[in-house]
Amino acid sequence: MKSFKHLLFICFAVLGSLSLNAQDIHFSQFYMSPLNLNPAMTGVMNCNVRLVGNYRNQWASVLRSNAYNTYSVSYDQRIPVGRYDYFGIGGTFWGDVAGQLNFGTITGKLSASYSKRMGGYRDKSHYLVLGAEGGISQRSIDFLQAQWGTQHDGNGGVDTNLPSFETFERDNFIFADLAAGLLWFSVLDKNNNFYIGGAYHHLNRANQSFDDAEFEELYSKFTIHAGGEFKVADRVALIPGVVTFIQGPHFQLNGGTSFRFLLGNSRRYYQAFQVGGWIRLANRLEDQILADAFIISTRFEYEDFGIGFSYDLNVSPLTPASNYNGGFEFSLVYKICGPERRSVYCPNF
Repeated sequence: MKSFKHLLFICFAVLGSLSLNAQDIHFSQFYMSPLNLNPAMTGVMNCNVRLVGNYRNQWASVLRSNAYNTYSVSYDQRIPVGRYDYFGIGGTFWGDVAGQLNFGTITGKLSASYSKRMGGYRDKSHYLVLGAEGGISQRSIDFLQAQWGTQHDGNGGVDTNLPSFETFERDNFIFADLAAGLLWFSVLDKNNNFYIGGAYHHLNRANQSFDDAEFEELYSKFTIHAGGEFKVADRVALIPGVVTFIQGPHFQLNGGTSFRFLLGNSRRYYQAFQVGGWIRLANRLEDQILADAFIISTRFEYEDFGIGFSYDLNVSPLTPASNYNGGFEFSLVYKICGPERRSVYCPNF
């Protein structure tokens, strides 16, 4: 009976990966993947150029070699406009492969933003940012690896030589994708700030069907996120954050906080270490909202370089199969700053 339950859980996980209207990719370290979160975050930084890399591996304990793998790289930069405002331009490339059928997505996008100062002065200011992005995506699937109900041999096994009676006109397709976003942030001083933003992804709701005779609409995704940094001691800061994704019938919320500790006594080199805990909630059968994972995260920063690591502890009904193992992530951020004489500009993502 226990093995049978494990099999059911695995089946649900695999079938979930094949839903054409499933959720988009997501990173537990969403705060270290700004362009995937909201196009309005393009160029929002205290440096001139930002390079970001993310990698996520999920469900290896359940699906073994068929685990979900997601990677992303991005480049963005800011361009001063006038005395206080900024343009942001950037590009993102990401890929995702899921399950036994290698259900994959490859996406390349370009984004732009405009940051307008709405008030404040040199060390305390408020900005409204408008962003947009557009790109091309390809989705593919390996139907040769599929097993159909008509291929069951009646003895608990599968005979792939039996006919499947399932046909598809294409095993990959390309579609355009558009998004827009808004961001508001307030810098209180160099140690305290907060922000709130929202994005609307998949404005054009492209067709996702592998059958030319059908139309499977890609659900639009709404993102709402907020966070900040607040100094609580001489060398300690609290960095809370929350993000909510709503995509068709799917709902997900990540929330938590990290503590940043300044290291060393040198005024010449900036060094900091972060550690935090986060919870992810998601809807399940019959639209119930359940805890999906508890996330432990760390981040080390040295000057303009940052590296982050997080691990998801699965606490959903899949735990009999996952044994509480979820997924791990690595994130890298490198900034090229150069001279800057405009004092404090924005939060440090």
